[in-house]
Amino acid sequence: MKAYKDFSDYMAEKFPGIKVQKISVNAGFSCPNRDGTIGTGGCVYCDNTSFTPGYCFNSGDIRSQLEKGKLFFNRKYKNMQYLAYFQSFSNTFGRSIDELRKMYEEALSVPDVVGLIIGTRPDTIPQDVVEMIGGLNAVRPVIVELGAETSHDSTLRLINRGHMWLHVEDAVNRLSQAGIAVGLHLIMGLPGEDETMQLETVRRAVALPIDSIKIHQLQVLKGTPLAAKIEGGELTVRQYTLEEYIQLCIKIVRIVPRHIAIERFVAVAPPSKLISPKWGIKNYEFTNLLNNRLRNE
Repeated sequence: MKAYKDFSDYMAEKFPGIKVQKISVNAGFSCPNRDGTIGTGGCVYCDNTSFTPGYCFNSGDIRSQLEKGKLFFNRKYKNMQYLAYFQSFSNTFGRSIDELRKMYEEALSVPDVVGLIIGTRPDTIPQDVVEMIGGLNAVRPVIVELGAETSHDSTLRLINRGHMWLHVEDAVNRLSQAGIAVGLHLIMGLPGEDETMQLETVRRAVALPIDSIKIHQLQVLKGTPLAAKIEGGELTVRQYTLEEYIQLCIKIVRIVPRHIAIERFVAVAPPSKLISPKWGIKNYEFTNLLNNRLRNE
């Protein structure tokens, strides 16, 4: 038996008997710490273009993006069903509840789309939106993924997140009470954090009523405020070696209960954007290394 529940296990539980693939959607959202609602500049490490697939740019409406995504994946996988993944920026922010409902329903109306994943911030999901998503979830499965990043408020201020850990706890609890599956995103290696702080974040996260977590190493990307602050000597970050990060992930696996899925351990930015860490390894290659190490523990 695997040492932890992974994404494929999680999807097999939610969609028994079928294979599902995520298709990212760029619906033109922004974030409150970008547009001046609570701040400007965004999170110091953020470059959304580093992880948004090419078919999400200049691709027209939501339906068009999903159809292009289906064509891309249909070349490799047959008889696949799909999850519309509202990925870029905060996908519950800055739109009326009717606009949000229309977007989500448009995605669900596309043939072979069997559910939604909505990525957003914990401070941009008011109760009326929770209830609307709960209504959709009663018909088709919906997962809400919240960018938490860390449980330490001092770090959240340092990286310009614009929310605190209490917002994470509040959003998770309200979504869970509405019967909606919740995932949390966490970043390892943020400025000022040591291993004790990082593992404390994992413990606090899995103590909440969540269904999954996504973990990745902090990546320093060209053109971000983080890169400028490091170059200017304002911030320093730990430069994990691949082996050090594998050891950290082994400790994380031991903390996460079996009922919570660990969807990923690393992020991989385009080499042209990446300053550090330069491991030269793909997501699946890291996962294979980690799983081999866990089997031999």
